[in-house]
Amino acid sequence: SGTVDTSIVGVYTITYTAADASSNQATAVTRTVNVVDTTAPVITLTGDATVTIELGATYTDAGATATDESGDITVTTSGTVDTSIVGVYTITYTATDASGNQATAVTRTVNVVDTTAPVITLIGDNPITIELGATYTDEGATVTDNYDTEISVTTTGSVDSDTVGVYTLTYTATDSSGNTTTATRTVNV
Repeated sequence: SGTVDTSIVGVYTITYTAADASSNQATAVTRTVNVVDTTAPVITLTGDATVTIELGATYTDAGATATDESGDITVTTSGTVDTSIVGVYTITYTATDASGNQATAVTRTVNVVDTTAPVITLIGDNPITIELGATYTDEGATVTDNYDTEISVTTTGSVDSDTVGVYTLTYTATDSSGNTTTATRTVNV
């Protein structure tokens, strides 16, 4: 007598009895059946395992699900993404079932990148015209960036104020993410 429900973790008892033709009963014997769950849950990411987002964008985690023989279980998420700082972030997902079996942790990599080039603003006129033989002093340029606070501007080219002609000065700035921008000024002698 007794039953075992293998779909439910628990301890079950099966009892064996016997009687002969003379109604002599044997001492009952029992068997204990332990239904256990030793299988860990399986975590599945929702969305891509690697995500790239632009600096300053809003990051919404797609999450993950877990399946287990015991039914649906809760997935725990750890890790954060700071979209105001360029970098590589890791979100880790874990799950443990009611029997204490822990799933192999699953991770998502989130790359926060800056693909926006700096902006160069020329100081002074462009184009500019100077008289032959006059002294030319370049007024330079300023640069702003969506991430870096200090970027230098490199100027290439020269102006020979003793020779009539059209000269081009090129201003270049590169931010810490490798985004480069240029601007030019034309100087007419």
